[in-house]
Amino acid sequence: MAAHVLRLRVALLVGALRGERAVRAAIALAASVVATVAVCVAILGLGEAPLATAQTVIVLGAAALMLAFFVGPMLTGTPDQLDPRRFWPFGVDEGRLAWTLVLASLVSAPSLALIAVTACVVTVVIQAGVPWAAAVLFGVIGVLSVSLAARIGMAISAILLPERRSRELTILFALPVIVIAFPVAAYFASLRWDGQVPPAVHTATTIVGFSPLAAPQAFLFHIASGETGAAWASGLVAAGTIGGMLLLWHLLVRRLLTASERPYATRERSGLGWFGSLPANAFGAIAARSLVYWLRDRRYIVNLLVVPIAGVLTVFPLLVAGVPLWLAALVPVPLMALFFGWLPHNDAAYDSTALWMHIASGVRGLPDRLGRLMPVMLVSLPVLAIGISVTLAVISDWHLMLPLIGVTAALLLTGLGMSSIASVVAPYAVSRPGDSPFQQPQRSAAHGSYGAALTFVGALLASTPTIWLFALTLIEGDQHAPTTFWVGVISGVVVLFGGAAVGAVIFERSGERLMEFVETT
Repeated sequence: MAAHVLRLRVALLVGALRGERAVRAAIALAASVVATVAVCVAILGLGEAPLATAQTVIVLGAAALMLAFFVGPMLTGTPDQLDPRRFWPFGVDEGRLAWTLVLASLVSAPSLALIAVTACVVTVVIQAGVPWAAAVLFGVIGVLSVSLAARIGMAISAILLPERRSRELTILFALPVIVIAFPVAAYFASLRWDGQVPPAVHTATTIVGFSPLAAPQAFLFHIASGETGAAWASGLVAAGTIGGMLLLWHLLVRRLLTASERPYATRERSGLGWFGSLPANAFGAIAARSLVYWLRDRRYIVNLLVVPIAGVLTVFPLLVAGVPLWLAALVPVPLMALFFGWLPHNDAAYDSTALWMHIASGVRGLPDRLGRLMPVMLVSLPVLAIGISVTLAVISDWHLMLPLIGVTAALLLTGLGMSSIASVVAPYAVSRPGDSPFQQPQRSAAHGSYGAALTFVGALLASTPTIWLFALTLIEGDQHAPTTFWVGVISGVVVLFGGAAVGAVIFERSGERLMEFVETT
């Protein structure tokens, strides 16, 4: 059976170069070959570099590769040609099928590139003094670990996620990758090596080397460095990782062969967009409706576009006034966070007469308040993550990452919490759906303006402790950085959920007043 599956795998690989997509497949294959050759040349060049430098590059690269193979199938929704469910009609033994699919997965363009890169790594460590038997053994363990990570990722994607992934669901999966990966990549790219490994990178390499992400590669470099104790620790982690992944893969194969399809898979294939991607409850429905409005209604789109532009433009008046560049560059991101948190302060008024759906369906206040915040969170998090990275790169001081994240989180989350209250306490008339976003209707009362101002001022007051700690960090040094981060995050979360809870109570008691407001403005 194993030989038959391998022949099928080779046939699929060759068949990709035929048919309508032959040109596209050939171009992709050529690009992967060129990229693999370039990586191999770079790795072989590390043989002449200091051992610490080679260890850092290879260990962190191996960890990134492991994560890419695991997360990639979940992000892209690529169909698995070796899905165990395809072999179910043939009555194949679960244990034999699991081993066969692991071996067959090595016959693919990514796996062959991985094997070539691993061979280069083995060559480098053998030159550094590692016995060839140990180098080959742990090279094989590294290849199998990454291959198993891909198989496990595809199996989890097949079990938990729809077969035909919607664009909206892919966006939700890509969001945390952007938020986390972009600042981390920008941070490492900003470091100056000067022939030595920076302390922060060395610490990260050490931690990653004792984790399942890159334990086999770290073992080889510990052997080359003569660190016997560390080598034993990484070796045990590598052996435990491969054993645990094999066990998990067997369990996933059994789950795929014995469990039925998810009953709600048809909901995702029905083309419901955000409604099919988010949870099937009140929060998911309101969040999906809000996302549709925010991403299609030009009134919302203009607000979202203005915030980053306004944040960046604040730098120029400060520079003209003589403020140093490093200080002026720290202003846009917190200011953008404040305005992003302020945006939903009048969200109920933008609903116009559609607000009756929430009130007539008897939806609870908390799902309404939290669901309306989803669009702002979805847009603001990647924008602010990129903005923080660009800011720290401009001022060349990455020690301010934690305090800047803290003050940004405080301003964003407290603003959202205050907006959850203001949008039901003091809504004011806005342009109706279809009108120009720059058209402002006449207002018979001024209480809405006070609501907008109090939201702004309330967010600033709630963030005052974090802003004060951030200022102390700039003046006195990094000893206040962790405190600034935690105070900002905790105070922001408390105000966010506290404001949502207060707004929920007011929403449930003010349904008639809100309906009267949207009908008469």
